Amino acid sequence: MKWKLTRRFLGSVVTIVVIVGLVNAILLFSLLVFRTMYNFDAEEESMENFSRTFSQYVELQDDKPIVNEKGLEKLQELKAWVQILNKKGEQVAAFYTPSNLKTEYSPIEIVQMYKYKEIDTETTVFIGETDGFSYFVGVKDQGIGRYVLTYDYAKIFKNINILLLLFLIVDIIIALVIGLLFGKRLTTPLYILVEGIQQLRERRFKKMAIPKGVYEDVFRNMNELSVKLDQYEKERDHLDRMREEWISNVSHDMKTPLASIHGYAELMKDSGTDLTPQELHEYTTIINRQSLYMKDLLDDLNLTMRLRNQQLPLQFEDVDIVVFLREMTIELLNDSPFGERQIEFQANVDKAVHKVDKKLLKRAILNFIYNALVHNDENVLVTIRIDNIYPHCGQEQKSGNISTAPVFHTQITIADNGRGIPSKDLEQVFERYYRGTNTANTHGTGLGMAIARDIILAHNGKLDLTSVENKGTSITILL
Repeated sequence: MKWKLTRRFLGSVVTIVVIVGLVNAILLFSLLVFRTMYNFDAEEESMENFSRTFSQYVELQDDKPIVNEKGLEKLQELKAWVQILNKKGEQVAAFYTPSNLKTEYSPIEIVQMYKYKEIDTETTVFIGETDGFSYFVGVKDQGIGRYVLTYDYAKIFKNINILLLLFLIVDIIIALVIGLLFGKRLTTPLYILVEGIQQLRERRFKKMAIPKGVYEDVFRNMNELSVKLDQYEKERDHLDRMREEWISNVSHDMKTPLASIHGYAELMKDSGTDLTPQELHEYTTIINRQSLYMKDLLDDLNLTMRLRNQQLPLQFEDVDIVVFLREMTIELLNDSPFGERQIEFQANVDKAVHKVDKKLLKRAILNFIYNALVHNDENVLVTIRIDNIYPHCGQEQKSGNISTAPVFHTQITIADNGRGIPSKDLEQVFERYYRGTNTANTHGTGLGMAIARDIILAHNGKLDLTSVENKGTSITILL
């Protein structure tokens, strides 16, 4: 994967360089051809053109050539001179010529005079023709020069091809070197990222070293994702284990009453005529009790699912929580299993009215109280206390210039001085799939605390549990 990404990057770079090189070569060649054909950068007033058209300033008087005034002005303006020759190469007229200039030329000397600077290094000579006479135009200017080139078209094109091939090879080598350096630097983090994603897919959550540069944020986010996925994986494994334990417990709780119902039903079926009325009443009572237990179990399953999915409509009504808890305490003390237990009710407020679902809230609070009574010794003291909590320290709230009544919360505390809950179990107490193992009494479905918590949350309340082993447990409800 690493070299695959590098090859793709190198291929892209080399392709771009080759295309750019070919386009530049074609463009350069086209410009050279166009310039050669049209000479588009030649100026009309160049010295070459001036020399070739100087004949317009030459006139004949008595069959002798002379330069008119306009031509003389041009020569003075350009600091040039002119020498006119006949067909024999003899001088017949001269204007502004230097003193050392020859007056008679052979054909080879004329060629030499035109091709090379025969007078001095600063003077360039141009040649022209008019009315059977030839003339030299000399210009003394270091900025003007003439260079004679001889070339072979075949060799030129061959050399150009070699040069282009050389440039192409050099460009490709440069592109490969640069591409390899930058490609390795750019693709190495990508390779590490691909490996990291592969590890995540294989559920191996390992942090990667964060490099500096453009990929820094990507690596940081990948590490955060790895940490979160690791947490989710552990939580899921934990929930799966709890779910399996809960299913095992519920299955056991279902099998036990079913076994009783099935056993007593078979007994009544086989020995119905031999049973006394007292035995028949005892057996039917057991069957009825076990069937009610199974019904309660199924109701708990249905209730916890509806509460968790917010599909249970609550029947809200105004309820005085002080009266509500006092009546609940009296009802508990009048219940035969708990009539002799130590249950105290403390009300530090006179009245606290809230809109609640009376039936569900009673079930939640009773569940907390039952847990305190059932999972502790018979001499445990359970205290039910109600207080008002003022978040603003009793000060009045102000809206503009209008003072409003102080905002307070009703706090319900259910505390006991029993054996407490081990710290390792505290985080699992309210889980739906948790069934307490810190007590010998394992009766129940393991849904009671989860249902109670969901009921409090459905009332927009807050729930807090604190416990210390061998000192007791305290549950605080804030409405």
